[in-house]
Amino acid sequence: MRLNKYIAQSGECSRRQADKLVQGGSVTINGSLELNPAYQVVENDDVRLDGRKVITDQLSRTILMNKPVGYITTMHDPLKRKTVMDLIDLKERLFPIGRLDKDTSGLLLLTNNGDLANILTHPRNKISRIYQLEIDKPFENWEKRKIAKNVYIGQKEWGRGEIIEQKKNKGRTTVLMKLYEGKKREIRRIVYRMKRTLFSLKRIQFGPIHLDNTLPGAYRDLYESEIKELSRL
Repeated sequence: MRLNKYIAQSGECSRRQADKLVQGGSVTINGSLELNPAYQVVENDDVRLDGRKVITDQLSRTILMNKPVGYITTMHDPLKRKTVMDLIDLKERLFPIGRLDKDTSGLLLLTNNGDLANILTHPRNKISRIYQLEIDKPFENWEKRKIAKNVYIGQKEWGRGEIIEQKKNKGRTTVLMKLYEGKKREIRRIVYRMKRTLFSLKRIQFGPIHLDNTLPGAYRDLYESEIKELSRL
């Protein structure tokens, strides 16, 4: 089995993140540094990540969290800021699937299934994400067409999204926007380029999984029906 897949199946991280860990010098095999993610792990190999033995014989688990504002999406933070890992207390070692920035709330999936994380986050799979935005005024039709086609968002990157719905309420507008790639802070950068003020941002759907009445900061295991939906991807 390839080393990156072996690490992903242990629940340490996704396969793409495993590539970075290996290439960054965090992995040893039988006491020797290994920098090749394609190394073929064989039976009785002693694989260690930052000195910790990597074990793959654990049951798969995926949870849904309603991430509150003020927490960053990372396993560890050297600056000692609050992370989403501070909100969970489970025996399994889980990691976030993708990211929500500190000021974004809503649906966050955490898992120990590296293959699932890879499927959900790899750009080629175009797994949709739906966000609820609160902005100062609606997008005009020409602006919606522009967002659907391409918006330059800086740093030689282009953003793209689909405006599903807009509703005005007391001087503000609630917008539902669908993304397929999820570049870093993509919606915030699109909104800024379209000269809108963004008051709040919440993710309400990731692929087939919807945010429900789970309270902010709380989490639950995925239902069997949700796991079946993910298995079809």
